Amino acid sequence: MPHNATPNTVEVNGRTYAAPKRPTVVILVDGFDPAYLEHGIANGTLPTMKSFKEKGFMAIADCSMPATTNTNNTSVVTGVPPAVHGINGNYYLDSETGEEVMVTDARRLRCGTILGALSHVGVKTAVVTAKDKLLKVLAYEMDGINFAAEYADKATLKENGIENVEKLVGRPTPDRYSADLSLFVLDAGVKLLSTQRPDLMYLSTSDYVQHKHAPGEPEADAYHQAVDKIVASLMALGATVAITADHGMSDKSTPDGTPNVIYLEDELNARFGEGAVRVICPIADPFVRHHGALGSFVRVHLQKSGDVQAMMAFVRTLPGVELVLDKETVCEQFELPIDREGDFAVFGDRQTVVGARRQDHDLSQLAGHRLRSHGGLGEQRVPFLLSAPLDPGWQAAHPRPRNYDIFDAVLNGVVA
Repeated sequence: MPHNATPNTVEVNGRTYAAPKRPTVVILVDGFDPAYLEHGIANGTLPTMKSFKEKGFMAIADCSMPATTNTNNTSVVTGVPPAVHGINGNYYLDSETGEEVMVTDARRLRCGTILGALSHVGVKTAVVTAKDKLLKVLAYEMDGINFAAEYADKATLKENGIENVEKLVGRPTPDRYSADLSLFVLDAGVKLLSTQRPDLMYLSTSDYVQHKHAPGEPEADAYHQAVDKIVASLMALGATVAITADHGMSDKSTPDGTPNVIYLEDELNARFGEGAVRVICPIADPFVRHHGALGSFVRVHLQKSGDVQAMMAFVRTLPGVELVLDKETVCEQFELPIDREGDFAVFGDRQTVVGARRQDHDLSQLAGHRLRSHGGLGEQRVPFLLSAPLDPGWQAAHPRPRNYDIFDAVLNGVVA
């Protein structure tokens, strides 16, 4: 659709979205804790994002719970919480089969996406993600360019709407465990905007850097500075840019550097009998070197009859546990799909991760780095940034935005 055309609108999951009047780029910076933004503004490494405070919009938003990648990317592209879209983690226990399953496609998705709906009314769309595990959800029923940086060399016209991605970006497919995986996504966005001119583009990165490096460390500064420069390049090409994150990131180690872990399945089975429960860690994904499948939110499934209230009471006594909620309460409080929850949920605090059995988690690949992870309430706050100012009416209607309000903000709330 030409940028000077009369905008179309679409209704997606109960919300109405206008087609963009100018090129629009939504960036999800994986693991972009507000501390990185605050540090980068203070030390001068994020001048472009700093300018959003004066010339655009800057706020802190809440992400969906659990604070994990699949859940929140899905919330962002659908504009609704997990209770509606159905993706409540990266990993789950199928209650019907008893099988533990990694989410790598859109089979559990229960609704359409903003990108898909707009692509069907003539909006030229593009999606570039770091992780292929997300691609089928982000590009669900979408007509347009879509590919994952980790498999950039495998993109084809038939499957992805584009080929020769390495030639386009000017370098080979990056290592999945590298900062370049994310920078490749963003550089691809610049190249697509300058050559293909999509009306609406979604770019989703990896949190490799944030898992390894705290705010202020040279590697973190260098990475976020590179992101900031690419944002400036997108703006120079005429794009309105919106930025948010899927979750924050916290240090989860003791002062001596040892990971601060509760092996909850071991604890519960020791107290209530072998095989009493199965603990599922929804943070688990194919990138386990980042975090050893340890985050600050888990689901507990009873494997045989047991006293749920007694189990919950016991878990509340464990050091590092912030919150324990039964199925109904966690679904009501955090807008989760009740048919996909465990019997109860456990949140670790900002300094603590909760795992299953000790044997399930390999932390050897941390390679001397402190464990940094996410998933809990300590990682719920995320940046919410726009390069253009927002209408005061939109702001008044969203005094505490959610990260999944970002498309509504940039498509419906930007001052013309």
